[in-house]
Amino acid sequence: MSRKLHFFKDQIHKAGLFPSPNPASLPDIELEELEVQLAEHEHELTEMNANSEKLRQSYTELLEFNLILQKAGEFLTQSHVSDEEIELDEHIHANSDYADAASLLEQELQPELSSQSGISFISGIICKSKALRFERMLFRATRGNMLFNQAVAEDKIMDLTSNEMVEKIVFVVFFLGEQARTKILKICDTFGASCYPIPEDAIKRRQITQEVLSRLTELETTLDAGLRHRDMALTTIGFQLTKWVNRVQREKAVYDTLNMLSFDVTKKCLVGEGWCPIFAKTKIQETLQRSTLDSKSQADIIFHAMDANESFPTFFRTNRFTNAFQEIVDAYGVAKYQEVNPSVYTIITFPFLFGMMFGDWGHGICLLSAALFLIAQENKLGSQKLGSFMEMLFSGRYVLLLMSIFSIYCGLIYNEFFSVPFHIFGKSAYKCRDATCSDARTVGLMKYRDPYPFGVDPSWRGSRSELPFLNSLKMKMSILFGVAQMNLGIILTYFNARFFSKSLDVKHQFVPQMIFLNSLFGYLSLLIIVKWCTGSQADLYHVMIYMFLSPFGDLGENKLFRGQNVLQVILLLLAVVAVPWMLFPKPFILKRLHMERFQGRTYRILGTSEMDNEEEPDSAREHKEEFNFSEVFVHQMIHSIEFVLGAVSNTASYLRLWALSLAHSELSTVLYEKALLFFWGYDNLIARLMGMSLFAFGTVGILLMMETLSAFLHALRLHWVEFQNKFYHGDGYKFKPFSFESLAHDDSC
Repeated sequence: MSRKLHFFKDQIHKAGLFPSPNPASLPDIELEELEVQLAEHEHELTEMNANSEKLRQSYTELLEFNLILQKAGEFLTQSHVSDEEIELDEHIHANSDYADAASLLEQELQPELSSQSGISFISGIICKSKALRFERMLFRATRGNMLFNQAVAEDKIMDLTSNEMVEKIVFVVFFLGEQARTKILKICDTFGASCYPIPEDAIKRRQITQEVLSRLTELETTLDAGLRHRDMALTTIGFQLTKWVNRVQREKAVYDTLNMLSFDVTKKCLVGEGWCPIFAKTKIQETLQRSTLDSKSQADIIFHAMDANESFPTFFRTNRFTNAFQEIVDAYGVAKYQEVNPSVYTIITFPFLFGMMFGDWGHGICLLSAALFLIAQENKLGSQKLGSFMEMLFSGRYVLLLMSIFSIYCGLIYNEFFSVPFHIFGKSAYKCRDATCSDARTVGLMKYRDPYPFGVDPSWRGSRSELPFLNSLKMKMSILFGVAQMNLGIILTYFNARFFSKSLDVKHQFVPQMIFLNSLFGYLSLLIIVKWCTGSQADLYHVMIYMFLSPFGDLGENKLFRGQNVLQVILLLLAVVAVPWMLFPKPFILKRLHMERFQGRTYRILGTSEMDNEEEPDSAREHKEEFNFSEVFVHQMIHSIEFVLGAVSNTASYLRLWALSLAHSELSTVLYEKALLFFWGYDNLIARLMGMSLFAFGTVGILLMMETLSAFLHALRLHWVEFQNKFYHGDGYKFKPFSFESLAHDDSC
């Protein structure tokens, strides 16, 4: 039945029709009756296709024959046979150097043997793409003893072998002798040329042409009627096809599921094992009881929980808002059962990191408009079949919503609206250019206002120190948020280890990792905050470099607070101690615990034996061989080295927040100044329209599309590599319950 339905779909598609999306409201029928109906429809369509194919083949042959009668008849009418002999004789003498000996046609055309009856011809039709090779092969096979005439058909003709419309030519080959005829016919058959015999008499050709035209008209009428009848049959099938497909899919899915059950011969019942969420247990029991009553079964259904040695599947309850964020995490790997789910934190951290790279509240408003449109039309768009790009954009509409909101927030902090700053929250805190300012206060010989209340002061725009200031600000912000997110990832390892009762991971993984990361990069974050709060001019690069090169050296003017030298030495020692702490204790402790368990197991087994000198049991020996110390040690060493090196590389990787934010800002500035303002300076309407067009296309194409995709991918990388690899294994598998709704997205029957 599935094959038949696929056959109907293909036929409807080839006919250019579409199955009805809304199934016809017809009464349900039994599966056996449906199978009979499908067989009847298939038989009817098969017969119609076979008849139509025969008629189309006959129509194509007659069409080719008609063209040959017209074109080849012109060749035969233009010259008599005697003229052909003269023409052939001239042609032969012109090509007499082709062979060492005289050609056969030249020998036949001796004066005493020349007559019309010695010359024959073959007419046919061939694809235009093969014509040149076909003529060359004929020339070589007959040693030049032939005359090849051709004419191009005006319209394309159906090729009987490939069933495609191709350009063809009509040809007529004049030759001498039956041996040449045999060779030419074989070559025609090899090249797929269709040969048709036509009479030399013009009157007979006209009669045959009239008969062929009459036959073509009849076939056209028959073909049109057959196509209409087939389209009517396919339309009737199309009204019910969706309903049939759903019915067959459901029945097939039910039988596939029943085949997974095992049959208990003793109790004469079916036994099935499967997974279900705990919250659905009561609902499943109620459904089973109701099905027992509805089916009037004499046997009761027994439902109870059982222990399983297999790993549990993972199931997260999501809605329209959280589903897209869960898909982002699942693309990296499905969480192991009861493992910490990063999606809870991704809902905020992912769009926030995107906003840091895409910080412009003008561009954020554009993204917000697109997100609100998709959300407003979600009922309409959700029922339509969208393209791959639109499907991806629609499924991530709520991700786009939060990304646009955080872009607006970060854009307000950067004070950028299409790269233009605005005095949104008050006036600048820097020098009052107007001497009549009443709300300014004098400091030295200059007048200043209170600090700008929110975000970057707009007066930085256009100043010499704009780029160094923004570079320093965004770079330090990237480090702060990067270290904070990595700390969050390490903290989540503690909750994973605590939940799964892995005390070794807490003591010898979580604690040393926290110490190592914060002794170096946590200390760097502290220096950044202290420098911002105190306004110090200390060089943080110098402080961090000489913390390793000269830990006991004097910091000089780079000192930020009291006791900084002592603190640096302590933090450096802690970082050095944390590395072997991560590497050595855990493998040796695991080995000791394994030996203790093994000795206790062996004692219990031997204690129950009747002989004290009994050999070691196989079970104990196998248990002893399960633990491989070298493998555990190498794995721990790789994990430790990966974390130590990753702490440096991951922190540096967060600088992409600064780099992409700077690139986005500079691109926006270039479009504003070099496209919009430059052309707006001309007192010409066309120039101004050109500048506005360049600005609009550049903003939409480069900033709102390419930059959005770039920032999205970089935020994705920061979550997958820098954040999730600290605690997330992602080696589980999804819980996929049986559902009829999931069959609607499956094209297979």
